[in-house]
Amino acid sequence: MSFSDSLYGANQYGVNETDTAQTNDENPDLMKYLPAYYHEILDMRCIQESLSADIGKLNIDIRLCIDQFFIDTATWGLDFWERVFGISTDRTKSYEPRREVIKAKIRGAGTTTKEMIRTTAMAFSGGEVNVIDYPTEYRFEVQFVGVKGIPQNMAGFIAMLEEIKPAHLTYSFKYTYTTWDNLKILTWQQVHSKTWNQLKVYEGE
Repeated sequence: MSFSDSLYGANQYGVNETDTAQTNDENPDLMKYLPAYYHEILDMRCIQESLSADIGKLNIDIRLCIDQFFIDTATWGLDFWERVFGISTDRTKSYEPRREVIKAKIRGAGTTTKEMIRTTAMAFSGGEVNVIDYPTEYRFEVQFVGVKGIPQNMAGFIAMLEEIKPAHLTYSFKYTYTTWDNLKILTWQQVHSKTWNQLKVYEGE
């Protein structure tokens, strides 16, 4: 049983990715390293194919292990990243929201600034963000201008924002939606084929 199958295989952590998918590309052709007279011996071919499969699984395990050192490719290793940064592990979530929280936690390390809040919001939304200060009102507004509608994983962003913002400040959000001018190019048939929520974030076919 391989390392990936026994400890960190898809049976335990594969929420939305296949960690241990094996392809023939990982299996080396060992017969080419042997003298030609072995190529016609069936027992030798079977032995080399078995060894090749084991090496292929080892290659996959090595690659997956290396992947865990990088947030964007980590899967079962996200548990360790979360432990390092004091984040509660929730394996019911898919990998991407968990990665967003970790990256936001890294960006949010240190003294909280307007730029820190902006980069943290960008990590969660995947688009450009503006942060507007209202010092006399002790609040700030986060404007999501790079993506239409409400970004995914807002609950995760709000939880992170509560951790990094000064306790005396309140905040609000402003989202970007499609304007009526951008919908003029649509026919009535196209409009009727979409829901209201789809029209609000419409960016073209």
